Amino acid sequence: MGKCKSALVNIRKGITRLPDYIIGRLHFVFHYDKKYLSAKWFKGKGGGVGAVGWKWARSDWKNCKKLNVNPGVRWPVSPRVEVLCPENIIFDPDDLNNFQTFGVYYQANATIAIGKGTFIGPNVGLITRNHDLLDPEKHAEAKPITLGEACWIGMNSMILPGVELGPHTVVGAGAVVTKSFPEGYCVIAGNPAKIIKEIQETESEV
Repeated sequence: MGKCKSALVNIRKGITRLPDYIIGRLHFVFHYDKKYLSAKWFKGKGGGVGAVGWKWARSDWKNCKKLNVNPGVRWPVSPRVEVLCPENIIFDPDDLNNFQTFGVYYQANATIAIGKGTFIGPNVGLITRNHDLLDPEKHAEAKPITLGEACWIGMNSMILPGVELGPHTVVGAGAVVTKSFPEGYCVIAGNPAKIIKEIQETESEV
């Protein structure tokens, strides 16, 4: 009984998302870079007809255009996310979900490199260029941000210019990360962020 119900739900979902798939295949292959449309979010049974990626592509394009936000972004990005200088952002296409949350601010005046499998929570700020300390009307030199693989950036946290986080770094909610933790395998929290726990490579959860 449970399997039948699950199958019906999947069929209904596929039918509901069929327009997204058709429009996506006909239109978004020209609007978005192909490598993002081949990510795991666009795959599945039936050639990906019911895949959530096509829903993202259609609704994101429509709403960003309507609100005139995120121009020039060559991958599906929610209108609730702000992306500056998208050409400076490097990430794995399978991590497209990081651009579907809300309130995230990618200020990529310098490179923002996001390691594979990293999760970025809502209302996170990745800032590569700050105001000049002596003259707020001017900006200081932009510095790159590097996030290692399988990091977890908690809600409402802030990553500041020049920060490098090694693999498996967990950033606590609300943290302000002002310096690098390149070794990774740690939990950092606070303002300014500091290590509150080391993570062993054999640990399955924090």
